[in-house]
Amino acid sequence: MLNLLLLLLTKKKKKPSLEELAEDIQQGDEQLLNTVINDYKPFIKKTVSSVCKRYIYESDDEFSIGLIAFHDAIFKYNNDRGSSIISFAEVIIKRKVIDYIRKNGKFQDISIDRSLIDDEEDSPSLTIEQVVSVEEYEKQEDSLKRREEIVEFQTQLSNYNLSFIDLVEQSPKHEDARLNAIEIARTVVTSNDLMNYLMEKKRLPIKKLEKQVNVSRKTIERNRKYIIAISLIIAGDYVYLKDYLKGRLDI
Repeated sequence: MLNLLLLLLTKKKKKPSLEELAEDIQQGDEQLLNTVINDYKPFIKKTVSSVCKRYIYESDDEFSIGLIAFHDAIFKYNNDRGSSIISFAEVIIKRKVIDYIRKNGKFQDISIDRSLIDDEEDSPSLTIEQVVSVEEYEKQEDSLKRREEIVEFQTQLSNYNLSFIDLVEQSPKHEDARLNAIEIARTVVTSNDLMNYLMEKKRLPIKKLEKQVNVSRKTIERNRKYIIAISLIIAGDYVYLKDYLKGRLDI
């Protein structure tokens, strides 16, 4: 009886699942987060490698993208949906790496599709709950990044004594006028002299600019605020704002 009691007392506790660990991490256990990320580096590396079709080293940028995606998946995971966190993390990692590859022009033929997500034999199939969870995650991420970008742009505009209201009120009314203003903005950005003036003086170098464009000084002055705003978008890291101007900006 004593031996049986000792056996029961010394019996190892059941190792907590990743889903259970995720709950503790979401409550703020940073040490556990670091441990889990370190333990799952082989999984992250394997998942990233499956997308890149080559062995990925921890020094590779793609591996860093995978780490960040795995980190996000842990915090975005919702156990109520009943799906595996590994499956959820796998999808998030693959899509984030694909986005990175496409944005950097490394493999333009890579597309986000089901065959790429489920390209391994041991890769778990996606449930409806997982698909919905991933879509909600991506929408939330997209919305958050869009808001952050707008706030960042609004802050930059304030340095030029401009606001979104100014842009609405001062934007050219006709399409041709807007396209001309965009072309002028492109001229500003492609000229180091003009762009440096704009960044340092916080105003448009109208006198210098009118010598380089086939537009009257009066037209430049009338669209000054719009030209400045477009110049800042073209020169800046504004993914969503540039996408809004897609088709008009050859960038």
